[in-house]
Amino acid sequence: MRPLRALLLGLLVLGVSACQSFGPASGGSPAPSRLTRILETGELRVGLTANQPPLNMKSKSGEIIGLDVDLVRALAGSMQLEVKLVEMPFADLLSSLEKGDVDLVVSGMTITPERNARVAFAGPYVISGKSVLTKSETLARVTDRTVLDDPARSYAVLAGSTSETFVRAAFPKAKLVATVDYDEAVQMVLDDEVDALIADYPICALSVLRFPEAGLSTLITPFTIEPLGIALPADDPLFVNLVENYLSTIEGTGILIQLKAKWFADASWISQLP
Repeated sequence: MRPLRALLLGLLVLGVSACQSFGPASGGSPAPSRLTRILETGELRVGLTANQPPLNMKSKSGEIIGLDVDLVRALAGSMQLEVKLVEMPFADLLSSLEKGDVDLVVSGMTITPERNARVAFAGPYVISGKSVLTKSETLARVTDRTVLDDPARSYAVLAGSTSETFVRAAFPKAKLVATVDYDEAVQMVLDDEVDALIADYPICALSVLRFPEAGLSTLITPFTIEPLGIALPADDPLFVNLVENYLSTIEGTGILIQLKAKWFADASWISQLP
């Protein structure tokens, strides 16, 4: 197993980037209705799924915890606002933001052109991507992904996920095993039924932390680049600007690095999971 320090280093290297706006440029000064409501109520309503560890998930007591939660609490605290976490399915997050049911979304959401055509984004606060969870030191050291396209290799993926799409396109010669959930896929790696699990980097890093004696490794640099950002309403550039400024401050003061260390390099929080 690679040292946890190596996992953290990889995450920090991937996550170091100046926070910038992915939203549309402001062509005027629209009425900041969202920001006005937030300031009047003193409450920041945050949409998330509560089932994307280690970004957001529920503890044994039912409390929602994770990197996303700590980040938004740091943001709200800097703005002297209270946080209200609004749990919902991932597919409903952007529509809820557009309707005004939540003020922003922090839920491991990749910034894509299609999403950015609907809402604005601040960040990225984490850069993720497709990675490998494996017991093989050879696979864990891969720098040229084409060597994985081998008919002698087998890879587990989550059925219906972007990882399945990625493996079918990138490694057509390899055997693909689609699983119902990540628990099944990780168990297949542990039982040597497949050579590796191909999944998002946080899932791979979490599995290394959860099974420290299993000899698991993951890539430091993912195969793909997937920036995770804070989704914000497209109709309130002043609110977007405010979040961007505070996110930049949190990153610049080192708080963001500390949060990543807590959730990606320290395994103590895993005992809180059901």
